Amino acid sequence: MSHRTVTAVDLGAESGRVVLCRFDGKRIDLQEVHRFPNGATEVDGHLRWDVDRLWAEIADGLGHAGQAAGRIDSVGVATWGIDYGLLDGDGRVIDRPVSHRDPRTNGLLAEAAARVGRERLYDETGTQLLECNTIYQLLADVAEDRLARAARLLMVPDLFHRRLSGSAVAEFTAATTTGAYDVSGRRWATGLLDDLGIPTHLLPEVVEPGTDLGPVRTGAVDHSAYQHARVILPGSHDTASAVAAVPFTHPDAAYVSSGTWSLVGGETTAPVVTPAARAANLTNEGGVSGTNRLLRNVTGLWVLQECRRQWQQEGVLLTYTEIVARAEEEPARGSHVDIDHPDFLAPGDMPARIRAYCRRTGQPEPEGVGGIARCVLESLALRYRTAVTAVGDVTGRPVPQVHVVGGGARNTLLNQLTADVTGLPVVAGPVETTALGNALVQLVALGELAGLAEAREVVRAGEPVEHLEPRSGDGWDGIYQEFLARIAQDDEMAGTSA
Repeated sequence: MSHRTVTAVDLGAESGRVVLCRFDGKRIDLQEVHRFPNGATEVDGHLRWDVDRLWAEIADGLGHAGQAAGRIDSVGVATWGIDYGLLDGDGRVIDRPVSHRDPRTNGLLAEAAARVGRERLYDETGTQLLECNTIYQLLADVAEDRLARAARLLMVPDLFHRRLSGSAVAEFTAATTTGAYDVSGRRWATGLLDDLGIPTHLLPEVVEPGTDLGPVRTGAVDHSAYQHARVILPGSHDTASAVAAVPFTHPDAAYVSSGTWSLVGGETTAPVVTPAARAANLTNEGGVSGTNRLLRNVTGLWVLQECRRQWQQEGVLLTYTEIVARAEEEPARGSHVDIDHPDFLAPGDMPARIRAYCRRTGQPEPEGVGGIARCVLESLALRYRTAVTAVGDVTGRPVPQVHVVGGGARNTLLNQLTADVTGLPVVAGPVETTALGNALVQLVALGELAGLAEAREVVRAGEPVEHLEPRSGDGWDGIYQEFLARIAQDDEMAGTSA
């Protein structure tokens, strides 16, 4: 029986952690050895990520993992998508990467569409049109002359893999989040970028998840446990790693990778870049082992995170568990907001924005922590239904079941609301899918697992899940139609598209 120990770095927009993963040939034991906060802060007029501090935290965590294990076989990093760093000719990061929540991209999707057309932006990339996408960040860089000193662009997880291995490549799943990559042709969309005036010499070679980048570079991690460790690319986009660990029992089942963002979709064998997919604004992102993730990005628990931050500033100190408990005490089926509306993208006073949205759309303003939280969670479940419905319609295969994975899988109220609103059974868990999927891809590369199917067998055999059935008679069908009509009316008044 094989025994392997790998380390999975799971870096999210709110926090990061290093997880020690021990495989005994049948199951994986996960041990979190280091957790640290994350968040973009304003520097030089932009929201930026402090990648030097994050690297110091990652290196510290890898050291803790080495102390706990004695020997590490490999390490891989998964982070959020879209954001990137720029390197100069000497390989130094020019400045702190700018966050996708920075307002500098406001209006640039419309500008790009005016120049090349919305259809081309979608058809040549297969990517959901979101103003925060990498391609529009690059347009902002061009306008600010930020690219003049740049010799190479690396996505955020690739920055850390470079620190570990010295290799400056792009991992496939992260590249496919950019809106600058042709998922069908499996290459950068250089013609599109040229026509938008975005330089393409910055773009690195794209390699597959599971690629072995070689040994951990001497001095990268200060612990002897990494003497023989390899740097192995997982699905470096955290959702790709999370979906790799979803214990699917039906090929048409949907998933919700629930965190700061909620990624809602299904797994397909090839990209689905069709007029119907474009109309539904579904994105195609690369998965591991040749899979494709057909999904929609939903704003996710970010809105509740920002509410909690605002309440903390006002002296109301509550855990997420306490916030959800207050939401459970509130009446069901109250006011709802379009969680994906631009009003909720940037940091700020989110409770005030929620009340303003409800006021503008003729709904009662939710009151107190519980009322606001209930509004957010029900609105999330309604948005999940739009995405699940779109995936079923576009693929022609109705969704029979929804898997909720990631940190949000702990939120039993949201899970039950998801079942109720979609009318579908929900399987909640595992929670640790990003770290688990990261480790599974490393184990496949190390030869311990035959591929994705066997990796998911390991998950099904060893990870607990919770089954929730939809409660009938709750009247969600009517509320859902009202929700869609309200969004359409609000978008029409604002002159935006749904």
